[in-house]
Amino acid sequence: MEDLPEDPPQDLVAALARARSPERPGPDTPAGPAVPPWPGPPLPIPEAGPADLDLRALLRLSLAASDASGRLRPAPSAGALHPVDTRLAVGAGCSLPPGRYGYDPLHHRVHRLGPPAADTPPGVTAELSVTAQRTVSHYGHRARPLLLLDTGHAAAALFLAARALGADEPAVRLDGRTENPLAVVRVPPPARRNPTHPADGARVPEPSQPPGGPPTPAELLTRRSTPPPLPGTPSHDALRAVLTTAERAATGGLLRWCAAVGPPRPGLLRRAPDGMTLLRYAAGEARPTLTAWAAGQAWIADAGAVLLAHGCPADADASHIRRAHLRAGFAVHLAHVTARRHGLAARPVGSWQQADLGAALGAAPGRDWIVHALALGTRHADEENTP
Repeated sequence: MEDLPEDPPQDLVAALARARSPERPGPDTPAGPAVPPWPGPPLPIPEAGPADLDLRALLRLSLAASDASGRLRPAPSAGALHPVDTRLAVGAGCSLPPGRYGYDPLHHRVHRLGPPAADTPPGVTAELSVTAQRTVSHYGHRARPLLLLDTGHAAAALFLAARALGADEPAVRLDGRTENPLAVVRVPPPARRNPTHPADGARVPEPSQPPGGPPTPAELLTRRSTPPPLPGTPSHDALRAVLTTAERAATGGLLRWCAAVGPPRPGLLRRAPDGMTLLRYAAGEARPTLTAWAAGQAWIADAGAVLLAHGCPADADASHIRRAHLRAGFAVHLAHVTARRHGLAARPVGSWQQADLGAALGAAPGRDWIVHALALGTRHADEENTP
C-alpha cells in the first residue's frame, strides 16, 4: 500500500526570508483535518510483553492528545495547530507486529500501511513529517520556520519518552537533509540497547538530557506552556542550567544561546567558557525589542528572562535552515523540562520578524537571526501551571 503524497516542495530560503519580514499574514483559512486520512481501520496498540518496547506508553508520553479538541499534547505547537504527522516503522521486539503504520494522536490508534521493509531494525523508527496547511491556516507565510520548530519539539518529546521508559540509546536524526521525513527518532527494544542501525550515524549524546536524570512519565504528561504573564527573574543557577541544557542539545555549532534579563542589571547573558558562570556580553534592556520582533507579543517585555537561540544567516541553504530550526526546537523542548525542574514557568516563542540580533548589537547584518526562544519566569508555591 502506498504512503500518502507529500506536500508540494517549496523554496525554503525564500520562505524563511519572507517569514522574517514585517509582512503580516492574511485572514485565517481552514486548517483541514487534524490527522492524515490514513488508510485501513484504526487499530489499538496492544499491551507490551515483558521484553517488548511499550509503544502505547511511548506515544502516550510524547505525541498523544489528552483532550477532545486535540490541542493539549506533551509536545508544544505554534497556535496548538500540531502539524507534525508520524509514520512508524516497527521491527521486532515491539508491542505491535512488525510493519509500517500511521499514527492517529487524537484517538491513540494506528493504521497499518504495509509490511516492514527488509532492513527494518528492531524497535521502532518514527518518521516525522508535516501537513503544512494546519499551520499555514493561521500563520500564513510565517508558517515555514514554525513547522520545523514544531518537528524539533516532537522529536524531543519522543526522545524524552524513550528515556522515561528506560531506553538507553534513542537515536535522533535532525540533519536537515530531507523534507520528508524532516526528522527520525529510533528507539530500540529493551533487550537491544546497542543499536546497529543508528538513525543518522550520530545519536543525541547522553548529556543532552535535562540534568537530574531521565524524566518521569508524570513530568512529560504535565509539561505545559505557561500562559502569560511570566514575571520574576530566574536565579543565575536556574538560567545557567537552562542554557547548559539548550547548548548541549543543539549539537553541531549552528546556534548560539543567550538569555535576555531585566532589572536590576538588564542585558544579555551567556555561559562563560568554564560553564559555571554567566557573562554579560551586552548591556541594556532588550525585552521591549524582543516584543516587537516576536509578532508584538507585549507580555514578553515583562517576562523574567528570555532564552534565545540565534544563528542561521540570511544566506543559509535549505539544509542549513532545516537543521538549525529542527535543533532549536529540540533544544528548547529539553530546556523547558530543565526550567520546570528549577521551579520556573516557561513558554516557547517561535515566530520572529526582523529579529536580526547580530545587527542590533553592531555586527554585520543578516548573519545572526533569532531562531527560537523560551520565555521564563518564577512561579510561587501556591500558583499552578495551568494547561
